[in-house]
Amino acid sequence: MTTKTLRRPVHLNRLLSKRGILTRSQANAAILAGRVAVNGRIIRDPGKPVAQSARIDLDAEATRAQPWRTILFHKPRGVLTTRHDPEGRTTIYDVLGEAARGLSPVGRLDWATSGLLLLTTDTRLADRLTDPGNAIPRVYAVTVRGKVTPENCEKLQRGIVDKGEQLQADDVVLQKSSGRESHLVMTLTEGKNREIRRLCEAIGHPVTRLKRVAFGALTLGDLAPGAWRELSESDVVSALRRTDERSRRGARL
Repeated sequence: MTTKTLRRPVHLNRLLSKRGILTRSQANAAILAGRVAVNGRIIRDPGKPVAQSARIDLDAEATRAQPWRTILFHKPRGVLTTRHDPEGRTTIYDVLGEAARGLSPVGRLDWATSGLLLLTTDTRLADRLTDPGNAIPRVYAVTVRGKVTPENCEKLQRGIVDKGEQLQADDVVLQKSSGRESHLVMTLTEGKNREIRRLCEAIGHPVTRLKRVAFGALTLGDLAPGAWRELSESDVVSALRRTDERSRRGARL
């Protein structure tokens, strides 16, 4: 995985971000200002494709490529999946500190959603995991207001159209249902913006708590909020293989 990944060019601004040198917006400004050189040549196009092994100089000082690294993080509720927040709210990088240096999140979890979030230096891995065409399942534990019925669950799986966008859960399991609240396990294979919240609002049961517990074959387990664990390349390759095998078995059913 590493050799192929390093052969894949990425945009210059993204490469600077991957190396943990600058944020994407800071990289854009530095490149446009002529402060960045690739293999000794000043480049002023932030979107210029660049080999990941290229020598990158910022203000005439060499930057170094980050080694392959991926972590599984339990994002707490009330934390933003962003590098910097202009309003000063807590971000995943504030929580992780130096552990997140050079890492970029694979997709996002919104402010009020907790659970499994991957961060990696491997853009090829991130693209594979977030590409809707690969249909990587994400599993969520969902608490909603009111009593959800089996008919409601069927509607979630049939899908709805919200603001011209088709929303649909791949699987819904009703675990508990009462007049006060209901507990569901929902599986999605596309990461549309606020999809679960919008689906549940459409059936009249707003979400009160949302937690991602699995991403493909990778699971949150008993990892505490704010904690993280390192994943090896073999961990990730094995998880992707198990995810692909499950998808093939599902397609045959």
